[in-house]
Parts: sequence; C-alpha cells; structure tokens
Amino acid sequence: MTRKYKIASLFSGCGGLDLGFIKSGFEVVWANDFFKEAVETYKKNIGDHIVYGDITKISSEDIPDDFDILLGGFPCQGFSVANTKRSMEDERNFLYKELLRLIKDKQPKFFVGENVKGLLSMQQGKVINMIIEDFKSLGYEVEYRLLKASDYGVPQNRERVVIIGNRLGLKNPFPEKTHGLVNNLFDDKLKPYVPVKDVVGHLSKVRTRDASFELNGSIIHNHVARTNVADKFWGRKYKVNQHEICDYLKYWRNKSGWSTKKVDEQFGYAHTAGHWFRKDNNSGSIPNPRDWWELKKILGFDSTYDKVVTELELKEIKFEQSLRINNWELPSDTITATGPEIHPNRERRMSVRECAIIQTFPDDFVFCGSIGNMYKQIGNAVPVLLAQKIAEKIKIELENHEKFNTRKIKRTKENRVIRTEISE
Repeated sequence: MTRKYKIASLFSGCGGLDLGFIKSGFEVVWANDFFKEAVETYKKNIGDHIVYGDITKISSEDIPDDFDILLGGFPCQGFSVANTKRSMEDERNFLYKELLRLIKDKQPKFFVGENVKGLLSMQQGKVINMIIEDFKSLGYEVEYRLLKASDYGVPQNRERVVIIGNRLGLKNPFPEKTHGLVNNLFDDKLKPYVPVKDVVGHLSKVRTRDASFELNGSIIHNHVARTNVADKFWGRKYKVNQHEICDYLKYWRNKSGWSTKKVDEQFGYAHTAGHWFRKDNNSGSIPNPRDWWELKKILGFDSTYDKVVTELELKEIKFEQSLRINNWELPSDTITATGPEIHPNRERRMSVRECAIIQTFPDDFVFCGSIGNMYKQIGNAVPVLLAQKIAEKIKIELENHEKFNTRKIKRTKENRVIRTEISE
C-alpha cells in the first residue's frame, strides 16, 4: 500500500492549494489562516484541522511535527504590481519568514511557496533573490519558476511565482506544460487552451440567486453576482493633449520654485504628482479637476487649460475596452480578489460560482461569508488544478526517493548477511 504523505499549510485561505494536494493523495494534518470567512469555508469543505489565528502568534510547539511538506501561499498584497506603493517596508512582505521559521523548526522534506508575478520585479529582482537565499540558508535546494495557469489546463491566464525547495538533494519538480495555442507549430503535443465559455457557458443565461439550485442534474451553489455594471461614466468633455499639459505644468512648476516631491507632500500622495510632469503615454497623466484647482493655487498658472481639464460629461462605456474577460473564446484574465470581471453578457459581473469554476474549484465546493468576502477568497486562491499538477510531480519524487532508499537498505542488509556467513 502506498503511504499517504502529510502536509502542513500556512496562509491556507479557503484551501485552493491544499485541495490540489489532497486530490493528488496527500493528507493535510494542520492548516492556518486569519481570514475568518475563508477559515469557515475551509472547514465546511476540507476539514476541521485548520486553525484560525495569526501565524506570528502561534508557537512552533503548537504545530504537529509529523508532516512531509510545508505549503505556504504567503500574502501577496505588498508584492503585487496592483499595489502602486510597493515597498519592503510593508510588513506583509515579511510573512514569508513564518515559512522560514517552520521549515527550520520542523525540517519538512519539501516546501512549496506561491506568490504574485510582481515579486520578481521588486527592487530589480533583489527581493526574490533575498527570499531564495533565505530558504537556501536552511540547507534546502531551492528553485522558482513563473507558471501560467492556462498552460496546465486552467481556463485562466493567471501567472504566479512558485518556489519549491527540498532537503533530500533531489531536483525540484515542476509540472510540464500540457496546453497551448491551437496549431502551435513548435509543439503539436499540447492540448488547446481551455476557453471561458467551455467551463461557465452553461451559467451565462441562468438567473443569479442566493439559493442553491439544480441544473442539468448538478447542484449549483453560490451563483450570486454583483449587478453594478455601469454603462456610463464621467469623462472629460473635451479632448486633451497630455504632452501639452505636461509641458505647461512643468513650466509653471519651475517658475514657482516647487519641486515634484514638495507637490506630492502637499497633496499627501506618494508618487502621483510625478506623473503630472512626465510626458509619457504609458505613465504620464493629467490631474483630475479637484487636483487641478488645488495645483493652480500653489503653482499660480493661468486659465489656458482650465476648461478642457475640468469640464466633464457623462459618457457611455465601451464594454469591449472595459471587460476583464476580453474574449469568450480564450482563457480568462486573472480572477482578482478586489473586483469581479464584467460578464460578456454585459448585464452583471461574473458570479461567485463562475469565478470559482475558472479557479477550478469543484462544483460542490461551497463558499461562506458575504459576496465580497467570497470573491476575495476565490481571487486569493491558487487554482486547484495547478496545485494538483505541482503535487503530482512532488509525489513522484518522494515515492522514487523512498523506493531508492528502500532498495539501498535492503542491499545493505543482504551484504551484512553475506559478510556474516563468510566470516563464519
């Protein structure tokens, strides 16, 4: 009988990473998170072994010793490219050190860490290098890769950094790509990417509701969605040339003697003002009306551009430009924790269930909490299928290692018997 390898899990959330390992035959003996609603979801669907609380306040002595793998999708808010104020001063960036603490104290055979793509670019790569070196200092072979979920059959172009380490002297296993573009001339062995419509198309015209219901012989849970899909927004009434405004503002800034840093301090911004003086289509911007009038007070510029910058009107949203899921025929953009994407039907946001399906949670997985908390749980999770693919590779390495050691021990015993017989 194949032994069941055990795992402990930090920052477990609602359990996407854990569930992928469970589906591969692993057993979770201990888990932890301090997001109350996520813990409730975990308990409802996976088990009572999860502990609610702040990991920094939990002693290593209170965590079981008997596990083979430590999992940890450490919080990513401080690393995320969506966070425009990314800094190593953000205390959330150091929660990976809780993984370090448990690895040092418990010495698991493997560990798996997961984080956002933005981790790779922080401080020109210095942050990821620091993290890897910290793990290596504990005597582990460590490697990281950027994995795109759609390459492994997940209907979502989600990119995440996966860090794997082991103390057995083994090569760290990563899953091979199984999916790609149709008619890929370089690899005809890949299956086509899974499009959004193939997995959630059956719910497209189904009315959202709080209660569970039956559809085509299956029970559908959590098919609830936000309906605040605005079709209009307040936009500038007149066309504005950002380059002209930039040159204009730089002239008056220099004339006034104000520095960009001083302007930032005046507004209470970190880096926003710098964009007003940057003639760059990718990062330059124009102050909103409120900031414009405040800026006029301190720089003393004339009324040349007052009208075109500050006069607004209601405009219709071009949905084709605003949809996060931009093509029903392709994998989804990343399911986020902050705001669900607009459904291609343009009538609502993607439902909680649709987001969960795209994250490859099973249909019978039920989420707890408010609609906002459910969206947050799903957006923070690791796609179950991707986690499963990672788990399967690690399991093979562990089994092969164990078989090798078993054969080695057997040969050693046989040699001892032979030597004993000869000596007699």
